[in-house]
Amino acid sequence: MNQTEPDKPKLGGLSLLPLFTFLLIYMSAGIWFSYHGHQMAFYQFPAPSCAFFGFFVALIIGYKNLHYHINNFIDGIGNNTVILMCLIFLLAGAFSSLTQATGSVDSTVNLGLYLLPDNLLLPGLFLISCFISFSMGTSMGTISTIIPIALGLSQSLNLHLPLVAATVIGGAMFGDNLSVISDTTIAATGTQGCQMKEKMAVNVRIAFPAAVLVFALLFFAGGGESQAHVGDFSLIKILPYALVLALAVFGVHVVIILSAGIVAAIFIGLVCENFQIIEVGKIIYDGFISMTDVFLVTFLIAGLAAIASKEGGIEFLLKKLSPLAIGKKSAQAVIAVCVAITDICIANNTVAILFSGPIAKKLADKFAIQPGKTASILDVFSCVLQGVIPHGAQILLAGGLCQISGFDILPYSYYPALLALFAIVDIIFMSNKKYAD
Repeated sequence: MNQTEPDKPKLGGLSLLPLFTFLLIYMSAGIWFSYHGHQMAFYQFPAPSCAFFGFFVALIIGYKNLHYHINNFIDGIGNNTVILMCLIFLLAGAFSSLTQATGSVDSTVNLGLYLLPDNLLLPGLFLISCFISFSMGTSMGTISTIIPIALGLSQSLNLHLPLVAATVIGGAMFGDNLSVISDTTIAATGTQGCQMKEKMAVNVRIAFPAAVLVFALLFFAGGGESQAHVGDFSLIKILPYALVLALAVFGVHVVIILSAGIVAAIFIGLVCENFQIIEVGKIIYDGFISMTDVFLVTFLIAGLAAIASKEGGIEFLLKKLSPLAIGKKSAQAVIAVCVAITDICIANNTVAILFSGPIAKKLADKFAIQPGKTASILDVFSCVLQGVIPHGAQILLAGGLCQISGFDILPYSYYPALLALFAIVDIIFMSNKKYAD
């Protein structure tokens, strides 16, 4: 049974210290190892270990009510969204492991090499990721679906793997930001009391120019090797991916999509005699193990974020920023900063929107900002930060599947950067237009 909240002042800003401890250790250690020439520098002091030190700090600052803080930590871990993310991590790892064992990855890659010229592979991955994410309403499902294919293409054409991973993440964030069935869209419009079309009218003019520029950049960023070495491919081995993509287009839940893909991969592997039935368990388990780091850091960060939430840390940040709003433009900037900082702390864009939504609503009412505009700002800037923070689920999942650090991916995060740029321009130059009044 959870202990009831004590009748005492909350820790406020101090409750953010465990999260900041995690970020400080993680980034400092990675920079130190990079400076000293270590390979995979940000894996030398793994993120779960950094988060564990944050947990110790949480115990220290909450020593007067240890049981209450531990229960908050456990409640954060048991959050439905966190459990779903961890389940997706495990399923994605199993699917990736099985498709490698069946040869599905090689067949899909070779088909892609056969059909597309080199300079269209990166733009093609971006567009496919945009389309799948828009259809599914989830960036996580898109990344888990597309990254295994992208990984194979990267290896075959000698493309820079962090760039490939960032390309898929960018497309996934595009759809997550614009899809009408996305959690972020539903949360943003719900907290601001506006219709989907009002938010979309603002969102489209920000997201589409950013996507067009990314497509153009990727067109010139190919640089892969010649396709002279295209190998054989088997259409039957491509079926697991075809099934996953088809289910994604029809908006099936990501858990069902990945489960169906796993079953299909097992069937294909047995029919094509890539492995025996007795080996299936080991292959799936290897996939689970490949996602251990991602699973553990999500597990621990969720608990630390829950402590910051229950103890008023996030509320502390929002209250400190609110007085900076002195006009329509500055109010919109404060909304953007609020949701961005909240997402850095919580590492969940939907939850960040829910936390920042009430403050955004108050500022919108005070400065007569259209609800669709504030909903768009909440969604856009939460997605921007979620697409670049190294401890966010999207980068953790992509990095885990590619076996690279999130910090390797960040320099190639073109879409989040351009999305932020166009959103800032929109705040500065479009604030006094009719749709923002």
